[in-house]
Amino acid sequence: MLEDILVPLAICVALPVLIVWLVGRVRQNEVNRKTEVMLKAIESGAEINPDLLQRAKKPKSLKERMLGRLTAAIICTLIGISILLTGLLTPMIEGFENAQARIVLGFLVDSPGLIFISVGIGLFVYYFAGKKMLAKELEAE
Repeated sequence: MLEDILVPLAICVALPVLIVWLVGRVRQNEVNRKTEVMLKAIESGAEINPDLLQRAKKPKSLKERMLGRLTAAIICTLIGISILLTGLLTPMIEGFENAQARIVLGFLVDSPGLIFISVGIGLFVYYFAGKKMLAKELEAE
């Protein structure tokens, strides 16, 4: 019984905590290194750039944003299709007697799959409409 809950608990609780801790540690190390450089610059009397401690995010180009939307559309659609297929094919593999009724009810039960597919299709429409509307800007880049 304890073994059955241990793996999901580790995945759902411990793994996210570990990821957040690692990201925080990396950022803290980055700030510490920049601080050391600033302190040495102050000690030597050099000019100090106050923007050094700020994280500089370069803005994404229009092509990068459009490709990001296309990638998100593909991922959402594939996740939705896989959820639907899993929900629909599992009863057939397990040998339910009334598999036809389960297929009909599968669309109701597998609503997360339908939601993912809907979001993916919406992102595809957004990508292709944006590509058509911004064709001149994309060519200029």
